[in-house]
Amino acid sequence: MTTDNSVNAAPLQLAIVGGGPTCTYVLERLAALVRDRRDPVALEIVVYDLSGEFGPGQVHSPDQTKTSYLNRVVGQVAFAADESVVDAGPLLSAAERPTLLEWCRKKFEETGDPIYDMVAEDWPKRFVHGEALRDQFAGYVEILRAAEGVELTLRRAEVVDLEERGDRFAVLTADGAPAYEADYVLMLTGHSSNRPELDPRQAHLARFAAEHKAHLVPSAYPLERSLDPAYTGPGTTVACLGMGLTGIDVLLYLTEGRGGTFERDADGELHYVPCGAEPDSIVAFSRSGLFTFARPYNEKERDIAALEYKGPFLTTAAVAELRRTVGVPNVIGGAPKHQLDFERHVFPLILLEMALIQYGVQYGPEFREAAIRAAQPAYEKFLADADAFADHHEAGEFLVAPVEDLARGVAGRVDDVLAGRTALAVYAGGEAADGLPPVDRAVRAFLTVVYGAERAEALLREPDPRAFAAAVAAAESPWRHAPSAAEHRFSWERTISPVPVPQTGYASPEEYVETFLDFLDRDIRWAAQGNLSNPAKAAADAAWRDMRGVVIEAVDFGGLLASSHRTFLGVYTPHHNRLCQGASVEAMEKVTALIKSGRVDISVGPGARLECDEERGRFRVDGPVTGAERFADVLVDARVHGFDAERDVMPVYPNLLRRGIVRKWTNPGVGEADFVPGGLDLTPEFHPVRADGSVESRITFLGPPSEGVMYHQIGALRPNKDHHVIRDILCWIHAFMPQEHESPAGEKTKELERNPA
Repeated sequence: MTTDNSVNAAPLQLAIVGGGPTCTYVLERLAALVRDRRDPVALEIVVYDLSGEFGPGQVHSPDQTKTSYLNRVVGQVAFAADESVVDAGPLLSAAERPTLLEWCRKKFEETGDPIYDMVAEDWPKRFVHGEALRDQFAGYVEILRAAEGVELTLRRAEVVDLEERGDRFAVLTADGAPAYEADYVLMLTGHSSNRPELDPRQAHLARFAAEHKAHLVPSAYPLERSLDPAYTGPGTTVACLGMGLTGIDVLLYLTEGRGGTFERDADGELHYVPCGAEPDSIVAFSRSGLFTFARPYNEKERDIAALEYKGPFLTTAAVAELRRTVGVPNVIGGAPKHQLDFERHVFPLILLEMALIQYGVQYGPEFREAAIRAAQPAYEKFLADADAFADHHEAGEFLVAPVEDLARGVAGRVDDVLAGRTALAVYAGGEAADGLPPVDRAVRAFLTVVYGAERAEALLREPDPRAFAAAVAAAESPWRHAPSAAEHRFSWERTISPVPVPQTGYASPEEYVETFLDFLDRDIRWAAQGNLSNPAKAAADAAWRDMRGVVIEAVDFGGLLASSHRTFLGVYTPHHNRLCQGASVEAMEKVTALIKSGRVDISVGPGARLECDEERGRFRVDGPVTGAERFADVLVDARVHGFDAERDVMPVYPNLLRRGIVRKWTNPGVGEADFVPGGLDLTPEFHPVRADGSVESRITFLGPPSEGVMYHQIGALRPNKDHHVIRDILCWIHAFMPQEHESPAGEKTKELERNPA
């Protein structure tokens, strides 16, 4: 279709549903592209948002509680494309596109408010992010409205349906206002929740609450509305199902958000001082019984490009080779695909990378290089026939064994030196005769990990083996590391289950709480050490965060077998979230203080059972390994709801399904049941596949609706990172924006044909 989009022609009509962070990024790209054009373009843009919070959206509202933290450091948040984005097109000036850090610094200069006084590694409050989003959104709106031929309207309204009218879609709203007819619709509805009566996890709870005095909060956000003091105030017990980031938000809102305070004593320990407006008790529980682990201090901020991990084993090339050698043929969306089993084929490579990273930090770069060489034969054998192993446990052990053997040998030599049995000078010549990496450097690296660089240097200056051993024995690790190298072993089981459960369970709930608090203390210390300096935190951050793109490559568009895809989302995604999507050290210190104060009760422990007590009319939570039994007046479901178009609380998705404009994506089983995650069937360009199998290129969905056919599509924009969110936005814009090319004389010329969708 050839269309004249000059300002003299009828404008191209765009509808954007959802005015939150992603919409902010969309308007930024439109603003930069429109302003840079030699020939103006006629655009009519209508942005809809139910909350009216244009820029931040409801989740990041500047008016929300001051107790919730953003789940990333301030240096990792941007609002605009920068020089790192490939083919971004024209960029706004640096002053018009500050990062969150730059925005905060300017705000601090203007106000003097310490809430904005941050460095790159600090954790901002979520409302601060919202304030910045609101400012940036307003700036981009101003640029667009000043552009010739562009009309931009912001509408506070809930979009409930899209109705096909010829070549356009009518955008129907709950207020019954005349429908806006759009050439292209961009759906950016963000996080949502499912209707409790349709959610199999909640339906019986909703029925119970409707018939008794117990109260169910099916979705925690927005906290200010869902956690009404009328039923979560003094005299009540609140049960919080979910101990992830949302659960932590709930705990802080019901305590600090009610007026409680935290004070640090002379020894540096944080204590909670109640205000009297809190619930009597908050019972926090989940299947694992664990909070997300404390997010480590981000040492990579000083040079992200150089310090973000790129592994030798978990690579996209390895995924491609595994598809070739052991992939199961299937047809996904009409195209052939060789599917993998995540547990059998991908997870063992993650284990190998984690072991390599942990021991590499522990014993230094020379050890790492030797370990890579040692692991290569096993790695090549695995890629050639990953199905030769009985299960993922055997495959993981096979891959990690060469690294473990090397680490065991080095640990023995290191411990001999630390105990004074062997003088460090014996190993001053570099690589040992038996091929072990240089022990003297391994000793230095190990001491640095355990005691810190300054203390390590002081210890290493002692030449006498006995005096050196005595000094090491007297030293204390600020991060509570074991003093013996032999005790520093990589273990996936200990990594994901750091609070041990005795075979016969705990003698009392109090014993469990004491053990749990001991773990929290150690985890917070390890996080404070950093994601390059602490071996365990480095391994989790690198393998599960930095290398997430490889996992995405393995999962997206039916990359996994149906049953494996279900296991990946149900088992390994929670592991991912706990290992590398945790809360800040500051937030976890507050959680620790709340537990010690008795206000937050975690005594039910892992495997907690949630029941509806008909006799009492209250919810009951039992701890099978601790013996704890707790009754609650209110149950808050603080778990993240997976997107499900049929069950979504927003009527627009069930309506689009009913009309056949969209359909849910299915991962077809090969000799097994299909898997239907709940998200929409989308093309790589994020266009929906209609019920009849045709592609609807006039509508684009970004964010949660794409979860299922794709993985990890939700995230804030990052600076100095060729971020997928901007690339996805550009894909949408290029489908309709007339292109301008350089003429032979160097001037821009206009191409009137829209790019094909």
